[in-house]
Order: sequence, then C-alpha cells, then structure tokens
Amino acid sequence: MQGYPGYPGQGPGPGGIRQDLTFLVRSRKRRDPVKLVPFIVVALVAVLTADVLLLAQPPRDEPEAAAAGHPTPRQTLLAERRPQKQPPVRTVQPVAPLRKLHKPNLFVLTRKPFTEAQLRKVGRLRGVRALELADAASITLDGKRVQTLAVDPSTFRAYTPKVTASSDALWQNVAAGDVAVSFVLGNDGGLTLHRQVRGPAGTMRIGAYATTGFGAVDAVVSKQVGRTLGLPRDNALIVSAPTASSAALRSKILKVLPKGTQVASVNPVLPQPRQQTTRNWPAGSFMTVEQVHVALRAAASKLGRPYVWGAEGPNTFDCSGLVQWAFAQAGVRMPRVTHQQWVTGPQVPLSQAQPGDLIFWRSDPTNPDYISHVAIYWGNGQMIQAPRTGDVVKISKVYTKNLAGVVRVSPVAAARVR
Repeated sequence: MQGYPGYPGQGPGPGGIRQDLTFLVRSRKRRDPVKLVPFIVVALVAVLTADVLLLAQPPRDEPEAAAAGHPTPRQTLLAERRPQKQPPVRTVQPVAPLRKLHKPNLFVLTRKPFTEAQLRKVGRLRGVRALELADAASITLDGKRVQTLAVDPSTFRAYTPKVTASSDALWQNVAAGDVAVSFVLGNDGGLTLHRQVRGPAGTMRIGAYATTGFGAVDAVVSKQVGRTLGLPRDNALIVSAPTASSAALRSKILKVLPKGTQVASVNPVLPQPRQQTTRNWPAGSFMTVEQVHVALRAAASKLGRPYVWGAEGPNTFDCSGLVQWAFAQAGVRMPRVTHQQWVTGPQVPLSQAQPGDLIFWRSDPTNPDYISHVAIYWGNGQMIQAPRTGDVVKISKVYTKNLAGVVRVSPVAAARVR
C-alpha cells in the first residue's frame, strides 16, 4: 500500500485517513516522545471512569461450545480461542503486538468523518499525546439497540488497561469477526458468551465480555465488520492527554472542529486545586420532599413491568432507565447511564440513606471499578429496582455485596453531567 509523501508506512485506508497518526502530535522538549496510535470513540455523552477488562471462557475444543449460552461464565484473563473446526469467515491479518499503553481522556464525535486537516488541528493542541480513530453508531443486536464501536484491534487495544490489552486471543477474535460485548449487556441483557446473535448483516458470535468504559458503548467489532454493518466511517476520535485539563482541552477541541461536534470526558483530568477541594452543598442543593415523593410514586407505578436492556420506559425499563424516567416525573433531569448517575450528587453512608437516594453497585467482574447497577432507596432497608433480563421492576431488600455507595441527588449537579 502506498504511504503518504514524507510519512513511510501505511497509506490511507478506505476512509481516506492514514492509520498511523503519530505525526499529528506536536513534540515538546523535556518530554518523552509518545507514539500516537489511531483511536476510537462512541456516539454518546458520558462521564466515565472505568478501565477496560475482559471476561471469557477458557479454551474449549467442542464446536458446539461456540454457540452455547453460559449465563454465569467463569472469569479468566484470556478470551476463548475460536474453535479450530469453525474457521473465520474471512482471511484475518494477525493483530499487532501490544506496545505502549495510552489512557483515554476525551471522546469526540462528529457528524461527518474526520478529515486529516481536522486531526492535525486536534493533534497539535497543547497536552495531546495520542489519538485513535473509530467508527461509532447504534445497531441492533438480538433485537436490542446497542451503541457499537468499530475499531482496529491492533491499535485500539493500547487504549485499554494492561490485562485486556495483553490478551492476544481477545483481539484476534475481534479481528476474526466476533463481537465483544460489555458484561452488563451480556449478564443483564441476555447476550451470553459464545451465543450466535442476530445482527444487521446476519448472525454474529459473542466472542468475549469486554466493558470498554467509553460512555454507553456496549459492543466492539473490527472495522472490517463495521463496514458490513453499515457503521459510518471515522466519525469518532479518542484523545489521550494525561497532563492537560480535560475541561480546558474540551473547549479548545470544540473551537477547532465543526458545529455539532460532541466531546465527552473519559477519565477526566481535573485542575489541581479542584482535585484538593471538597465541594460545599448548601441548602437547596437537593430534591425537595415533594420531588422525592413524586419520583418514588412514579417508580412504584411501574412495579411488575418487565426489564428490557436499554429501555427507558414508559412500559419497559433497565436499571438506569427506571431512575431517569422516575426522576423526570419530578422535574429532575437525570443522565441516562449508571456511571453518569453516579456523579449526580455527593456520596453518603448507607446507614444515612434516605428515600429517593440512589444506590450503586460494582458487580462487573470484567471491570471491577465500573458502576454497573443502580436502584432507588425506598426506605426501611428496601429499594426499588429493575434487576435484569427475565425479571421485573420490584421492591427488594438492599444487599451490600459489591456495593459502590449511595448518592444523594442534586438536580443542579445532575443537569450538568455530560
């Protein structure tokens, strides 16, 4: 393949942009040069904190194991190898070895594919160390709308935590045509490991659990598969800028890119004074008694309604969808997903929980830091929740296993979450 003039190596791919974006990042004195790798992002607004880990089965040789569902797969640190009797549907290039890891800090989504000129502008902003292009869109998997990223496994792996990034089997499976889904989508949404599920272009194999932590993204495929699914090309960009204020850099990126661009924080870097200051919550910061009662009555009016992954009401819900809908009835604008709802107010001890507070759990074994479930505290040690596929909205006893904490919602703080 012909390279760009002056830049040896891989030339422009189908999207017209060279994969190796290292040359776009401005070098600076007294800094170790950081190799830039193309990177991907999602089509959603999210504040996210979690790193990426994966859950999968140990290698198995039985052909039928690839299609079998396993509701509670055992945790390992490697993805299952594709059965030898089930060859990939296409010739697959080997995934490149892992080199330097990059921590993602911002996620950028545009209405049109990024141009090289736009990438140069972003890459030259102060503090930017690495960029990765990806394709982002919502697709239907097994009847569920799933925010999906199409990535280059060879380069995207460097933006995940070390354990996941080091799993050659996982990324080779993605390169071979598998889809990797989040633990929440797999466990709560019913897309169990090794299942064959319906997709926009035929059946797809769930090859691994891999919670990416990029906002609401719950599925990752290769760029080649993304083309067959009809995902837009090069409309997402992840920015690694570990020494720059994420808020300040976000403002600069919005200035150099077209109108309609969305930028969300991923592992945000905060200014030093803000990191050391405890925020005061004056009177009037929280929901009124009447707002709490309205939200609780709204949630209770949906008792018995079925859990549907990704559903936002009014007749079906997932856990965070129930929270968002119920609080909206009280005039409180809540963000959509659990890890966004986690930052809608201060944390309080479980022993001091009041009706209307939100209770969160970290129960995702593929990503122990990820907020994966939320419920509304009902009072007297009980909560109202939408648990998982096959269950319904119900009132149940609060359990403390994998408890992350309790948050008292501030409507002002909730409305600011992006």
